[in-house]
Amino acid sequence: MPTDARRTTLATIARAAGVSVATVSKVVNDRTDVAPQTRARVLELLHRHDYFAPVFRHTEVPQSATIEVQFAGSLRPYVAEAVEGIADAAAELGASVVIGKSSHATHWARDLVTAGRRALIGVTSVYTATHLNALARAGLPAVVLDPLHLPHHRINSVGATNFTGGLAATQHLLSLGHRRVAHLGGPAEAACNQARAHGYRAAMEAAGAPVHPAYVRPGEFTYAAGLAGAAALLDLEEPPTAIFAGNDEIALGIIETARTRGLRVPEDLSVVGFDDTLLARMASPPLTTVRQPLREMGRVALRTALRLANGEKVESHHIELATELVTRESTAPPGPGAVPAR
Repeated sequence: MPTDARRTTLATIARAAGVSVATVSKVVNDRTDVAPQTRARVLELLHRHDYFAPVFRHTEVPQSATIEVQFAGSLRPYVAEAVEGIADAAAELGASVVIGKSSHATHWARDLVTAGRRALIGVTSVYTATHLNALARAGLPAVVLDPLHLPHHRINSVGATNFTGGLAATQHLLSLGHRRVAHLGGPAEAACNQARAHGYRAAMEAAGAPVHPAYVRPGEFTYAAGLAGAAALLDLEEPPTAIFAGNDEIALGIIETARTRGLRVPEDLSVVGFDDTLLARMASPPLTTVRQPLREMGRVALRTALRLANGEKVESHHIELATELVTRESTAPPGPGAVPAR
């Protein structure tokens, strides 16, 4: 079990490695005058203890701060709407925003500071203790928007009420009379996916509706995952009559799979998404979904990043904004044409 990062010191690491505190400090600060074997031993202990270096603040912050916004993967609708909120807030507050892809280069955090960045906003990015240490050494504060994985450290983050959203989506389907309700989610290890799945299970259990083990399928937040996941669910001997999708992209994949099998949405299969991106409004039929306030989440992340860049303390390390169920045309009571059990 890793030692709590708030109690771990350089002296702790030095004692465990059998070296001086000065040597550990050199490794933490990427100095080159350390023997390779010693460096490897110290790095392994830093990782094992989940050591998080203290943050060194800049004493001067330009009046017009430049914030780096990074995301991983492709520019999906979710990311685009969140970035739009960040950009809107930056324009209102006189800040500048530079958008780039997540980097894992050795000196990436130091390079950002050299380039004039005063804070980092990561959108659905994965930051490990190693990344956070690099940010801390560079004195670059960070805010993670809807983090996929929350590290042990108290990193500043902005998200939404995922459990409540999963609960509301499933309750909506149950209220229509569905009992064979499946959940086709995102990565099993993602914190947001876990919260939505817990909301789904809580609603099902409260209604006395059984949760078939095969009805809960983690995957990826992609259209392709929706296609494949829906095919697997509809191939079951007792297929679901309704599916709660982990996001809007997955939901569109489900709708397409249903179409190719001659099933109508919502007459034969009801579908609920999550996010309420532009995709939900463009879907055919328009998608019932759980709205995350993506633009406002981006605004909050930008304001938080600016406060941190100016050396201010924030009231909470994690902020959650409320989700809301938006009912459109992809859900209805199970009809006579609903997917039959085999």
